[in-house]
Amino acid sequence: MSKGLKLSEILVTVLIAVIFAIIYNLMYLPYNVVQALGFHLEQLTYGIWFMAGVVSYLIIPKPGIALLAEFAAGAGETIVKGEFSIPTIVYAILQGLACEIIFAIFKYKSRSLMVAMLAGCAAAVISLPIDFYYGYMKEVASWNLILFIVFRIISGIVIAGILSYYIVKALDQTGVTKLFRPASQKDYDNL
Repeated sequence: MSKGLKLSEILVTVLIAVIFAIIYNLMYLPYNVVQALGFHLEQLTYGIWFMAGVVSYLIIPKPGIALLAEFAAGAGETIVKGEFSIPTIVYAILQGLACEIIFAIFKYKSRSLMVAMLAGCAAAVISLPIDFYYGYMKEVASWNLILFIVFRIISGIVIAGILSYYIVKALDQTGVTKLFRPASQKDYDNL
């Protein structure tokens, strides 16, 4: 497998990002509905915004894919919204970088559930200081802040990690994703 990105891989990554940009914009309604319940329960849905990088990497396990996917999804989200948002781009870039760090630790060779969960967790963790910078987090009571952080991390692990893993696993079953990975021994045995 070549280390550089091919045009087809970049195009598929951007297509995935566009799909997630639309999903991200559609998620604001359920996010706001759950937010009305209080106790930061909306943070349990927040992992959806970390999925583009994880899904893209699980399909195309190469350096830079998660960063490209998150950046393109963030940029697409601002385009779909119809307003340019620098904070959205900052979130996207840092979340993509957090995922890339996890994938680099495993030398871009593992597509395991654990790696997907760690990437989702890393994206959640990196988003927290940005919330402090742009948001109201300095004024939140300690117990409420703990709920916020714990729920965000759980969401990163469950939604961005586990859900992404099983989405890609389902795509693998269809054979669509085989174009981006070398054939395995099982593939040769099936011939």
